Amino acid sequence: MDAKKILMAEDDSRDIELALLALEEYNLSNQVIVARNGVEALDYLYRRNAYSERAPGNPVVVLLDLKMPKISGLEVLRQIKGDPVLKTIPVVVLTSSNEDRDIVESYKLGVNAYCVKPVAFEKFVNVVRQLGLFWVLTNEVPPR
Repeated sequence: MDAKKILMAEDDSRDIELALLALEEYNLSNQVIVARNGVEALDYLYRRNAYSERAPGNPVVVLLDLKMPKISGLEVLRQIKGDPVLKTIPVVVLTSSNEDRDIVESYKLGVNAYCVKPVAFEKFVNVVRQLGLFWVLTNEVPPR
């Protein structure tokens, strides 16, 4: 398994920067792999293309935006939770969408948590910090 890696699938560079800043305080930012679209996220998980040489193992959590280019976050979630090798990876949707249909569909597909990104800088940083601390330092992952 990757040593406590977080996969962040996010296309907004400002949100990426704020998330890394939030995780830096607890020395977690160097463990974040950033995928800027759904294709990149799946390439990382399936060790394809630019990630074909990465070490085997899954991230301890995927922080997933829903509104991404190339392949949507919902499709990424569908593929993760539909794959016997990947389905045990916790997926936290971290998105600006608070639309009922996105929330319901995410839970139908098996998401572990759904968080709406706060607009305020400090609140956003706090949410990401709490997510990182829980999923990296507290949550136990299933053995391989």
